[in-house]
Amino acid sequence: MIPPIPDSDPDPTTQIAWPSGRARGANGSDTGSNGGPESNPTLQGDSEDAASKQLTPGKRKLSTWDLITLSISMAGAQIAWTVELGYGTPFLLSLGLSEQLTSLVWLAGPISGLVAQPVIGAVSDSSTSKYRRRFWVILSTVALVISTLTLAYCIPLAELWVDLFAVGSGDWDETRKDKANNVAIIFAVISFYVLDFALNGLQASLRNLLLDIAPPSQLNAGNAWHSRMTNAGNIIGYGFGFLPLAELPIIRLIKGSQFRKFCIICIVILVITVAITCVCHEEEERPRKEQSNSNGFREILNNIRTAIVHLPKSIRIVCYVQLFAFMGWFPFLFYSTTYVGQVMAYEMDREPDAEIATRKGEFAMLIYSVVGVIAGTVLPHLANRDRRLLGRKTDVDEDAETTRLRETVRQWKVDAARQGKLLKLPAVPFLLRNIWAGAMLLYALLTFSTFFIKTVTQATIFISLVGICWAVAIWVPFAIIMELLKEPVKPINDESLANQHPIRSRNISTPAASRTNGERTPLLRRRSLNEPDAIPVEEAAVSTTLAGGTVLGIHNLAIVAPQFIVAVVNSIIFRIVDESPKVNSGIGHGETYYGKTGVGWVLRFGGLCALFGAFVARMVPPTPTERDMQKRLAEIQLLGEEPAP
Repeated sequence: MIPPIPDSDPDPTTQIAWPSGRARGANGSDTGSNGGPESNPTLQGDSEDAASKQLTPGKRKLSTWDLITLSISMAGAQIAWTVELGYGTPFLLSLGLSEQLTSLVWLAGPISGLVAQPVIGAVSDSSTSKYRRRFWVILSTVALVISTLTLAYCIPLAELWVDLFAVGSGDWDETRKDKANNVAIIFAVISFYVLDFALNGLQASLRNLLLDIAPPSQLNAGNAWHSRMTNAGNIIGYGFGFLPLAELPIIRLIKGSQFRKFCIICIVILVITVAITCVCHEEEERPRKEQSNSNGFREILNNIRTAIVHLPKSIRIVCYVQLFAFMGWFPFLFYSTTYVGQVMAYEMDREPDAEIATRKGEFAMLIYSVVGVIAGTVLPHLANRDRRLLGRKTDVDEDAETTRLRETVRQWKVDAARQGKLLKLPAVPFLLRNIWAGAMLLYALLTFSTFFIKTVTQATIFISLVGICWAVAIWVPFAIIMELLKEPVKPINDESLANQHPIRSRNISTPAASRTNGERTPLLRRRSLNEPDAIPVEEAAVSTTLAGGTVLGIHNLAIVAPQFIVAVVNSIIFRIVDESPKVNSGIGHGETYYGKTGVGWVLRFGGLCALFGAFVARMVPPTPTERDMQKRLAEIQLLGEEPAP
């Protein structure tokens, strides 16, 4: 067996969804403590202060407990989101809102994401306060608590509002009932909008807090813990949604429906998790600028515009993929529980009990979350990096690396000959883009299978298998972007560009970039000039000065922007497929599930969008680590063809 390289760099792209001993060992303290630019691969902030912050050597290495307390709020946020995902559509339908209007209500998601995440990211990036991230975390949590409480007591609040204005003669008056129902719908819609804005603000602030507190060598570990907590939040949220809460001790003391009890539980968990994060972690106060722009808000907007214009090409293509990917995900996330109810009505040939149908949908989403955790644990191993192909800190230039590789291959040949075996070289694992594309193809196939689903059991299996695709969706794009955020991008002058080939595969930050044409060209150059995924010099030459919070906000724009289109398309599909002569006319009236097939067609439309996303995903270039591994493997293969000593 070929021995591993002991001091190779940690793999910055593979994120195992649950802890492992190998991952702990990969996060060495050297990278986190060295303040030099080469050892701190983070894209710089928009100002000199932000740049100095990124290179500050004072960031201590976080323990596993630190990473847990830093990311546990993501579980609370995800549990709060299951209120909307699991109960949102059934709750609005139970109030008498039509499917067409319900689809338009979910424009709250893209609108809030379009505004909240990039603005909060830019505002907190420009702040020098040690509370710049936690302020938004707490503010978003307060808004979440208020909006969720309003949803939980929506109907009583509406009745109180109507009584304050003395509408109708009493509880028996149909006029009062209609007015109370309309007010309840208004309260619910406003609450869901506030909930969406608050959730986007909370998630953005938590990711920005991770960027501020974690050293560069642990950003991937922190992002992996975010994924774990997101999956855990799904399991807890959908688990409580499925359980008969009215039969549980203490919880049954809360009067009202299953939905109300679920909302109260989510609020309690959210507040506890956010409190843990805010108490256990503190940001560093940054020095203030001596000269500040008098128009801070305009400067923030200019920073966002500049970031979008100068977004690195690799991140830009990832955003293009997300445009199509979340056009596919949007229908599933908001209508999966409703789909189970419609299949249940088809199987029973009558309108099912709304609470039982919703719980069946919650059970399907619970299994989906468990499958997502399992897939998130297994699938990252497909992208495990062979440490023999990773760089070493002693590789100061291409010549040193080539010399080391030649000696390493020579030793491998000697060991193989001594053991009487053939030389077995390392292999490049699956590229992240291929895993991403494969997951979207699987998602499209699953959504098209809805043509043949006739029972609740089949619908549950379909929703469960989608968990595999979701595990990839919350892992791969962030794995790619997190690495790119850590990669230093340095400006180079025109003179240095003139001495370089039109296509270069070597990172411009290495000393090899200044090599003159008269110097010896390493063996690797003969392969790299023909590599299809090599990076153009024009792209490498751009000096990218993006702050992490702003970049993550822009990435979120790519997720939420297409949802405007999908919401309108979904509304049209519902109007065509599920159009009925009479719209539901109040709480408990009309048929919510029976005779409806619109959700199935909406899911198939999402699968079609995912097909386009899979095609675009093939255009995503390999990550810097993957490119370096491909180049080292090419050189090792050439060295392996040399005669043995």
